[in-house]
Amino acid sequence: MHIWRNHAATGRRFAAAALAIVVMASLSGCGTDKIKTGSIGRTGPGKAIETMSTGELRSTSARLGKAYAANPDDKATAIQFASVLQMDGNAGQSLAVMRKLAIAHPKDRQVLAAYGKALAANGQFEPALDAVRRAQTPEYPDWRLMSAEGAILDQTGQKDEARQLYRKALDLKPDEPSVLSNLGMSYVLEGDLRTAETFLASASRQPGADSRVRQNLALVVGLQGRFDEAERIASQELSPEQARANIAYLRSMLAQQNAWSQLKAQDGKKSAAN
Repeated sequence: MHIWRNHAATGRRFAAAALAIVVMASLSGCGTDKIKTGSIGRTGPGKAIETMSTGELRSTSARLGKAYAANPDDKATAIQFASVLQMDGNAGQSLAVMRKLAIAHPKDRQVLAAYGKALAANGQFEPALDAVRRAQTPEYPDWRLMSAEGAILDQTGQKDEARQLYRKALDLKPDEPSVLSNLGMSYVLEGDLRTAETFLASASRQPGADSRVRQNLALVVGLQGRFDEAERIASQELSPEQARANIAYLRSMLAQQNAWSQLKAQDGKKSAAN
């Protein structure tokens, strides 16, 4: 999938970073979608952002950039522009857009939430948490903000606190696919792929499940070595060429991980022999 191939860039989508974390056997931070793994919406009638090719992202970014330049205080345009910039790997520029919008709309919950995600995509987790928490109101709690806060906590290794928030969000919005997807990706970060698949499969069956949810499911299935099944899932969202390319990439990354493991094992034997 298009998203899997962007794992190395700072601020890329949450699922892409999760792939890098799992493959490289590290439980440090990540950069997606996402933080956000649920829907980030569309830029208008047509293809969803998360299924766009690199060329389509650049074209959409250029179009939204012109609209943003004409009216930088327009909330919808700025948030869409920031989302596309993040998707295309321009996390720093995305943060600059959201910071300016947050100054213009200092009490807008949607803006603060998007600003928090942009901060987290740049590795600024404490300010991100502050922004998301400021957007939340205890008397009228927002499940989206709970899920966003949980995703940020997951990236700082606070998985228990994150999962409590996901479950609170599900109490407010039962079976919400984006929250179930975030919960599933929390288990990916822990390396528990079977539990992750259970939540992601449930998320993908829900009405309103978007492309990102199913792409995350394909990722987790592929990480378990079921490449043909992962490609079938991926092909529902992407072109056959994109799906094949990403499964091939996943195979190579897993093979590389195995090769490094073998080399480390050999080094260990040599050290013991000496």
